[in-house]
Amino acid sequence: MAEILSLLNLRFIFLVFLGSIAGLFVGAIPGLSVSMATALLVSITYTWETTDALATIMGVYVVGVFSGAVSAILINIPGAPSSVVTTLDGYPMAKRGESYKALYYATIYSFIGSLFGLVALAVLTGPISAIAIKFRPMDYFLLSLFGLATVGSVTSKNYTKGLVAAALGLLISMIGLDPLAGTPRLVFGVKELRAGISTVPALVGLFGFAEVLSVIYNGHMKQTVEHMDKTRVSLREVLRHWKLSVYTSLIGMLVGALPGAGGPVAAFISYNETKRLVKNPEVPFGEGAVEGIVASESSNNACIGGALIPMLTLAVPGDAVTAIILSVFYVHGLKPGPMFIRESASSFHAILVAGFLACFILLVLGLWVAPKICRIIAVPKNILLPVVTVLCVVGSFACNNRLFDVGLMFAFGLLGFLMRLRGYPQAPLVLALVLGKTMDSNFRRAMSLAAVAENPLMNLFGHPITLILLACTLFVVLGNIPFIKNLGKKKAQA
Repeated sequence: MAEILSLLNLRFIFLVFLGSIAGLFVGAIPGLSVSMATALLVSITYTWETTDALATIMGVYVVGVFSGAVSAILINIPGAPSSVVTTLDGYPMAKRGESYKALYYATIYSFIGSLFGLVALAVLTGPISAIAIKFRPMDYFLLSLFGLATVGSVTSKNYTKGLVAAALGLLISMIGLDPLAGTPRLVFGVKELRAGISTVPALVGLFGFAEVLSVIYNGHMKQTVEHMDKTRVSLREVLRHWKLSVYTSLIGMLVGALPGAGGPVAAFISYNETKRLVKNPEVPFGEGAVEGIVASESSNNACIGGALIPMLTLAVPGDAVTAIILSVFYVHGLKPGPMFIRESASSFHAILVAGFLACFILLVLGLWVAPKICRIIAVPKNILLPVVTVLCVVGSFACNNRLFDVGLMFAFGLLGFLMRLRGYPQAPLVLALVLGKTMDSNFRRAMSLAAVAENPLMNLFGHPITLILLACTLFVVLGNIPFIKNLGKKKAQA
């Protein structure tokens, strides 16, 4: 308790507030994203104290996920992928002149969802760590493989494209010196590649510069914002849906804990569940039902705590943002995993305290600041894009002070743009890029241990956790093979 109270100093609170302000504007402006902002922050904060870096990044993360609802409601363009569902009912409310009411609902239930997810993080991280201590090298390999298989199934309509993106990420992660033999792999004579692909320029390119190229390609440079009149909204009326919020927050937290699923998946599942549960809404779903905003915002914000659970306990990110945060941990010498809470208790407490502080800052910013930023949302993209490009270049260069990294950023930006153009999801590539080295080392350790065992097969798979993870991975992969998928549908119809 004393350690937690020691974090509540003006410097820590100010950095959370600073990150929250950045998250509000980054999430609200279409063309910028929380993933991109977090990736840029890695390059800015790598020389900072660990607690300072975590304070700022948690502020951006928590408020950034919420603020995507601002542009979703006002201009029908989600500021974050997790806010796509919010447009279904938020924008129709804005067109009816109820934009303030829609934003009020989004703020209150984003706050409730974020709190729910962070409480789950505080309560469940310890028990999950106790289980994770029993993991063997093969278990870690299969867990990462399960994460890649899952992310491929939930982030793309075409499962094959999700797996191709993951395979490409694994291939890129292999570039550099072999961790065991010390020989160069896939460097093609380029000396700068011997150290491997630096995470920061790769992430900045995939999420930052790729967005710039996408906007230029689509040619949408102007935005029209719905007018916002401040109307009286009763808090008692808003809180009538708290039970629905708790239910959809639970969905969001559980979906967030699945590697690669994240806010968009949670929001769609919660929205469909809400339509099933609420038979007679005051306004039909899709035409301005407040229940739709409650479901979307509660679930996608509860994903924050859910996504951090596997990242902290198993070193497997729950979504693209936590994959970037994982790289922050590595930059600062932290080792997420079963022993993380014991070995880095101060960092765990910093994440929790910063998260809870950001929740209350979200409430203040959402109610008083968000309604006043309509003009900022309408900033023409021909002004915004050069600024973003400069930040991408500076962020990539600042990490290692190498122009080579700037070139890498441009290369990954072009790769990200082409992937978007062809419908290949970026999340599997990012997850594979971050997990690749861990998968490689654990698989080779497992094989080395099996090679000297009396029964190699039993050594590899004769462990309950190993069998469970293997079964889960096979279930996900086989369940997404078109033939088996169609066979299951025919049986269900029969």
